[in-house]
Amino acid sequence: MTRPEKNPVYWYYGSASIAFGIKNNAFSYLLLIYSTQVLGIPGYLAAMALAVAMAWDAVSDLLLGHWSDKTNSRLGRRHPFMYAGFVLLPISFYALFNPLIELNDSNSWLYLLATAILIRTAVTLVEVPSVALLPDLVKDYDERNKWLVLRHSFGWYGGNGIHVVNMGIWVGAFGVASQAGYSIYGLAGALIIAASILISSLGTQKIASAMPRPTETFKFNEIWHEMKQIGQSVKNVNFFWLFTYSLIVGAAGGMSTALYLYNVTYFFAFTGPQIAVTGIFVFASPAIAYFLAPALGKAFGKKRAAIAALVGAIFLYPIPYLLTLAGIWPESGSWNSLICYSFFVMSEVVGFIVGGVMLDSMMADVVEDSELETNRRSEGLFYAARSFASKAVSALGIILAGTIVSLVGMDGIQGVADMTNEMRGNLASFFLPTYCGLYFLAIYLISKYRIDRETHQNNLDRLAQQAI
Repeated sequence: MTRPEKNPVYWYYGSASIAFGIKNNAFSYLLLIYSTQVLGIPGYLAAMALAVAMAWDAVSDLLLGHWSDKTNSRLGRRHPFMYAGFVLLPISFYALFNPLIELNDSNSWLYLLATAILIRTAVTLVEVPSVALLPDLVKDYDERNKWLVLRHSFGWYGGNGIHVVNMGIWVGAFGVASQAGYSIYGLAGALIIAASILISSLGTQKIASAMPRPTETFKFNEIWHEMKQIGQSVKNVNFFWLFTYSLIVGAAGGMSTALYLYNVTYFFAFTGPQIAVTGIFVFASPAIAYFLAPALGKAFGKKRAAIAALVGAIFLYPIPYLLTLAGIWPESGSWNSLICYSFFVMSEVVGFIVGGVMLDSMMADVVEDSELETNRRSEGLFYAARSFASKAVSALGIILAGTIVSLVGMDGIQGVADMTNEMRGNLASFFLPTYCGLYFLAIYLISKYRIDRETHQNNLDRLAQQAI
């Protein structure tokens, strides 16, 4: 494998995911609890607004991804979309956590819905075209893992970095039920998002402009023809298994991340600064995965490495919950509990990063596999469709999370003292079997994927012969 660290484009490509990591931190961990405890929206209604926004985003992803594949611009196929997202995403992110109008019971739900839709659309404009640059930038089976693990690492450092600061001195200090902390978080997040998008876009601009332009452009007046081409591309059987994996994991991830602050605040009884300490532990995870993912991918192949990493993460996940309910975990809210929990989370995140890198790299390999059948490169469409799957079904996960909050009786709780042992047991009983079961089903599905190193190289050789 070549060493890409000396190539500036390597770093510019990876750094784009800082913006995505911050947005994910907001939507995954903060937005549900912000909606219920600051905006005063019941859990099931907040979940419904986020689900509607996600459903819109899921549909728009496919068209934007396909459109970027067929964009003929002097800026390249991807960058016009990325620059549009540079304008829209920071503004809408700021507005979500710093309401621009006076909110009340009659308009808070609509405001949440509108800002969530704007943010998700803006993220699609940036993230899908940006990640889709990879198959053109890197052809080698193993080197793609290296580029993607850097991108995942930047995403985790961006999201986890602002999470640590947020829980230490903003939301964690003011309290999860106070607007003040969220306002600071929204401003800081918007500024970092803007810087990340601009730096990455400008840094990859020159090489993107020099890439071959598409021979066929997107035609709005022939939308049915465009839809048929989308259908032709997504028929690829290897894409299908990655797509269905994303459907299942989207539901699991949407549920778990929406419940995260409820779990750590009320189940494990950690304070804001303690939650920040867990984030500090997680800083080690991307660094470990940075070296581990390429090595595992080269030694075992992408599919086996992904399965091993994900099985390990899901095996570890429920242990702190089960030991707490069994009464053999350190005292809730104690520093001994926090240190043990943090080591578990750090290990799980390594597994999730390695698995995510392998799966994104497997998707990159689908591009050439599909090109042999369609004579068309569809990397934007494929990454958008995978994103579509996770977002569409993640909406179900968020609905499940909001429903669990209401069923367990957590809508109105304001502190750990309000959380009974019966509520803790019910929370774990609803959440853990569903979450782990969905992941094991998803892991089985990706075992059906069939592109390995030899198949990929054969695809590259056949495309090279066709180009002669």
